[in-house]
Amino acid sequence: MTPSAVLFDCDGVVVDSEGQTFALLGAELAGYGLHLTRAQMEQLFLGGTIQGVFDAARALGANLPAGWVADFYEKIYADLALGTNLIDGIEAVLDALDASGVPYAIGSNGSEAKMAVTLGQHPQLLARFGGHVYSGQSLGKPKPAPDLYLYAAAQLGADPAHAVVIEDSPNGAMAARAAGMRCFGYAPHGNAALAAVGADLFSEMKDLAALLRL
Repeated sequence: MTPSAVLFDCDGVVVDSEGQTFALLGAELAGYGLHLTRAQMEQLFLGGTIQGVFDAARALGANLPAGWVADFYEKIYADLALGTNLIDGIEAVLDALDASGVPYAIGSNGSEAKMAVTLGQHPQLLARFGGHVYSGQSLGKPKPAPDLYLYAAAQLGADPAHAVVIEDSPNGAMAARAAGMRCFGYAPHGNAALAAVGADLFSEMKDLAALLRL
C-alpha cells in the first residue's frame, strides 16, 4: 500500500550532520573527563536532545557546567554552518514522493534553530517540505514520545495508521512504533539496536523509493 505520508527524521536521514556533531561532542566531553568512543556516544545519545546529553553525561561523571547546553548549541551551530551535506539519494526519494503524490514532512528532536542552520544551506530542498518541518523540542514532546510524528501526520492531513517514518535512531523508531506507524531504519553500517525496536533496516537511501512501493 502506498503510504498516506512519509515522515523523515532530519539528522542522519536528510542531512549528514551526525559525524560533525559526534566529533565535536566527543572532544567536549573529553575536556570534562568523560572519554567515549563514537560507538558509545551513538548508543547513549543518538536521536536524543542536547539536554538529554547533558543529563546523561553528568550521571556518568562529567562535571558539565550549568550553561553547557547553550554553549554547546552555539559551538555546533557554528560548526555545522561551515558546511553540512545532504544524505546522498534523499532528493531522489523526494522526487519519487512528488511523482506519487505522497506528502512528506520532517520530524526532528533537533531544535528549529539547528534545522535552520543545516537545512537552510539547502534552500531548494527545504522549500520542498512546504513548511512541514517540526521539532520535538518546540512541541515539548521529543522522541521517543509519539506526539511529534502524530502531529506531523495531522498537519499533512494524513492517516497516521498508514504513515511511514524514516529514522536512524532507536528513539525515533520507538516514537514511530508508539504512534502506530511503520518505520524504515536508515543504517548504512547496520544498527542492531534500531532493528531491535522494530525498524526495517535499509543501507542505501536510493533503495527507499522501492521499499515505499512508489
